[in-house]
Order: sequence, then C-alpha cells, then structure tokens
Amino acid sequence: MKIRLMAAMLAASAALPFSASATDLEVTHWWTSGGESAAVAELAKAFDATGNHWVDGAIAGSGGTARPIMISRITGGDPMGATQFNHGRQAEELVQAGLMRDLTDVATAEHWKDIIRPSSLLDSCTIDGKIYCAPVNIHSWQWLWLSNAAFKKAGVEVPKNWDEFVAAAPALEKAGIIPLAVGGQPWQATGAFDVLMVAVAGKDVFNKVFKDKDAEVAAGPEIAKVFKAADDARKMSKGSNVQDWNQATNLVITGKAGGQIMGDWAQGEFALAGQKAGTDYTCLPGLGVNEIISTGGDAFYFPLLKDEEKSKAQAVLAKTLLDPKTQVAFNLKKGSLPVRGDVDLAAANDCMKKGLDILAKGNVIQGTDQLLSADSQKQKEDLFSEFFANPSMTPEDAQKRFAGIIASAD
Repeated sequence: MKIRLMAAMLAASAALPFSASATDLEVTHWWTSGGESAAVAELAKAFDATGNHWVDGAIAGSGGTARPIMISRITGGDPMGATQFNHGRQAEELVQAGLMRDLTDVATAEHWKDIIRPSSLLDSCTIDGKIYCAPVNIHSWQWLWLSNAAFKKAGVEVPKNWDEFVAAAPALEKAGIIPLAVGGQPWQATGAFDVLMVAVAGKDVFNKVFKDKDAEVAAGPEIAKVFKAADDARKMSKGSNVQDWNQATNLVITGKAGGQIMGDWAQGEFALAGQKAGTDYTCLPGLGVNEIISTGGDAFYFPLLKDEEKSKAQAVLAKTLLDPKTQVAFNLKKGSLPVRGDVDLAAANDCMKKGLDILAKGNVIQGTDQLLSADSQKQKEDLFSEFFANPSMTPEDAQKRFAGIIASAD
C-alpha cells in the first residue's frame, strides 16, 4: 500500500512541471466546413497531447475573408501563435517586414529537407535561405467531382472527361439538374479557370503564362480555347445560386448538380456525408484530360512573439504538424495528400490513391499561389468573379484583361 502511495505521489510530482509548462497557443485558420473542422480537430488533438493547448481561432468565409484579418492582426501588434496560409507568397511581405519567426532551426533538427516531398513545398516556405513555414498538406485544384446519381437520373453515362461532361449538360438541364456547381466566392471561379487551362492547354502553356509571365501566350490562341471552355463552364453553372464552396459541393452530394470543379478538399465533405468514391461519386483528376495535380496546399506560419513560453510552444506545434501520425490522421480527413513521403496511407480512398499515383509519377505543377504575388492573384479573382457573374462579358474581352494582368504580374 505504501509503495503504491509513494508511486502515486512521485507520479503526481513528476506531472506538475509538465502541467505548469503547458501553454495556450491561438491558431487561426479558415477551415470551417464540416469536413475541414473534422480535419483540424486532429491537429488540435495532436498538439494538446504534447501538454500544450490549441486555442482554436477559426475564421469563417474562406481564405479571401480570413487572410486580411490575419494580416491585420500581425501588422497591428496583436499576433496569434500560428496561422494558416497557403503555400507560396501570401506571407512574403510579412516575412520581409520581420514579423514572422524563422523556423530553420526546427526544420534542420527535424530533417524537413529529407522528408518533405515534393521539395517545391519547402522551397515555397523559404525566403533568403531561411524557412518560415511548416507545410501540412498537398492540395490539388485539378479535380472534377461528379454525382453518379445525377447522371443516372438524367439517363446518361457518367462522363470520363470534360468534353463528355459538356455534352451531357443538356440532358442534366432537362432533368432539372444544374450541370456545374460554382459558388459565388471569387477564388472559386479563378480556380476553375486555372484547372481548365491545364486540361485544355496543357502544362507547358500553364507554366509559360503563370511561371514565365508570358503575356503574348496569355493573349494567344491556346488561351482563347481556355476562355471558350470557361464560357461553357459559365453557361453550365447558371442557377447555382450558392456562395460557399462547400454549399456547391453539397449540390453535387445531393444530386442537385452534376459536377463541380474543386480541389481535393471536397473529399472531406463527401466523406462526412457517408458517400463512397467510385460508388456514389466519381473523381476525374485533370478533368479526365491531363492527369496532372498542382502541389499547392496549406502551411502554418508563426508570428514573432515576445512571450518566451509561447515561442517554445510554437516550436512544439511546428514539429507536431509534421509528425507521421499527425500527417496521416489530418490528411485522411482533409482529403489532401501528406507532405511526408514516408507515411502509410493504406486507408486512402480511390480518389486519394489516384492523386498519390499522379504524385509518384511526377505529373505535377506548382499552384498559382506559389507562382503569383497576392496582388496579382487578387486581380485574377476580380476578373473571373466578374466573368462568371456577367454573361455580357465576352471571352475575347476577358482574355484581353487577363493578358494585361499577366503582363504586369509579379
């Protein structure tokens, strides 16, 4: 009995310092849909298991709404402990202003350069040789999600590519089904255009436009074909009448829409609804035309903090985000691919396995968040938001504006 009591006392005394050092760390992000919330809960659980506490700072309304709030807090002297941005250049000015923490020591100790694949993800976190973010997933925009039930109701086969999907649109409309669901948030329209560019014009043209900033190509015949496809998409999306991306996904899940061009984060919504890939819905990477995925996604940045304990907790969180178990648990629920090339994804569904296969073959492109500045991205979003909302804007006029954006892009 005395031995048991002494052991209990020793255990209690050993736990006290650990408990005392536990730190609350506010983490801001824009993951607020059902599938996203389930995924972020895995990150919170993993961090809490370290003895610290994840204080959830979710901001509704997607990245376009959340990023200005996050940036305002950091520049205004009210920084959070960590914040989500997309891989790429969204935090570039914050880093240059000296407001973000250098994570090179954590990255070196944890051998991030050896485990993060593809290496372009870590390159996107690197400015002047220093690493400023922890990538957590690979999200690809290049997917067309199709409702098997919608096509069955319309009496047509589930399409195998974009052209078949466009050809099926009249039958869907006749059955009272919206062919293509597109939400009203500007980033959805511009994302759909980028996907169409890879499918219709190919990888080389995509890189000439967004990587090389070749305005001549942007104004040329290959991109004219892309605007023709975007015009088809605009006509097919008439009647969507939803704002958020997950509301558009729900139209597909419920069979009210035939399909949606959306990133692989849509998988989280299908999973939450109990739907099975290949049975209830079909996924076409590269719109069934060019099986290529983009290596964009999400990363966490850490503002510089004066509080030493919170700074220590930041390092723990950065390490936890890249832990193999955290990577698997989070990405299976998020619908994204892990950034580690050494984790077991035996539980992956059919669509995720397609993505992993494409990634293994190296059929990848960088996302436009990685290739364009935040300002250039915003100009693009404004253009395509107007194009999809305004049928009177011709594809020719839209292409002229697009070529001008690329000519001045940085």
